[in-house]
Amino acid sequence: MSQLTRGYLIAIVGVTIWSTTGILIGYLITHYGLPPLVLSFWRNVLVCVALVPALFGVRRSLIGAGWAHLRFYAFYGLILALFNSIWTLSVQANGAAVATVLGYSSVGFTAILAYWILKEKLHLPKIVAVVLSLVGCVLVSNAYDPAMWNLNPLGVSTGIITGVLFACYNLMGKQAARRKLNVWTSLLYSFAFSSMFTFLFNLLPGIPGTAGSAQAIVPNLPLDGWLILILLSFGPTVLGFGLYNTSMNYLPASTASLIASTEPVMTAVEAYIFLNERMTIVQIVGSLIILSALVIVRFEKE
Repeated sequence: MSQLTRGYLIAIVGVTIWSTTGILIGYLITHYGLPPLVLSFWRNVLVCVALVPALFGVRRSLIGAGWAHLRFYAFYGLILALFNSIWTLSVQANGAAVATVLGYSSVGFTAILAYWILKEKLHLPKIVAVVLSLVGCVLVSNAYDPAMWNLNPLGVSTGIITGVLFACYNLMGKQAARRKLNVWTSLLYSFAFSSMFTFLFNLLPGIPGTAGSAQAIVPNLPLDGWLILILLSFGPTVLGFGLYNTSMNYLPASTASLIASTEPVMTAVEAYIFLNERMTIVQIVGSLIILSALVIVRFEKE
C-alpha cells in the first residue's frame, strides 16, 4: 500500500468517525439544554482524561514529550478553542445550514494558505476539486435558498472566520507532522490548552452559550447525559481528530481538508440511519458532487 493510499484511508476513517460529532452535540444541546461553550469545555477536558492514562499505559514518555514544544501547542490549542467557540456563535447567528457552508469555506482557505505558507502544489485538478466541494456543501446544507442568506454583519464575520480558523487548524496539524511530533501527544497538549482557553471564554460576560461564571461551568447533567458527553469525547473527538491528524503525515493539508469536506455527506447519511432524517434530491446531488471532488483530488499527482 502506497503512502498516499494509506493517508486517504486513515483520513476517510477519521472523518467518518468525526462526522458523528454533530449528532451527539445536537442531542446534548436539544435534550439537556447544555450551553454550547460549556459543552465544548467539557469535551476538551474529557479528551485529556481519555488520553493521559492511554498514553501513560502505552508509552509514558509521550506525555512528557510535549514540554519541549509548549509555545507551539499553546498556539495550536488557541486555534482549536477559537475554532470551536466561533463556530458555535456562527451557528447561533446564521443557523446550522449557512454556518456549515461558511465553515467549509476552509477547503478553499486551506488550499490557498497551504500553497502560500507550506508551498504545497496547487494544480488545476485540486482547484476544480475545491470549487466542487464548496458547491456540494451549498447543496447539502440547503444554502442555495435565498432565505438562508439573510445574514447580519456578525453572522457573516463569524461564519467566514470559522472557515479561516479551520484552515489554520489544518495547517497547524500539517506543521506538527513536519516537525515529526507524535500525533497523540499533539492531540493531548492541543486539547489541554484548548480547555484552558475555553474555560476563560466561558467566563466572558454577555456572550451567548457560555457558563457566565466559574460556578456554572459544571453542568447539571443526569448520568445518561454524562455518558453521551463521554462518548462524544472518547469516540469522534479522540479517534476522529487523532486519525485525521495522522493522515497529515501522508497527505498535504489541502488534500486532508478536501476529504474533511465529505463530513456533511456522512453526517446526513448517519442522520438518516439514526435520526430518521431524509435527504432531498438536491442534497443527494450535492453529496455526489462532494464525493466527485474527492475522486478528482485522489488521482492528482502530488
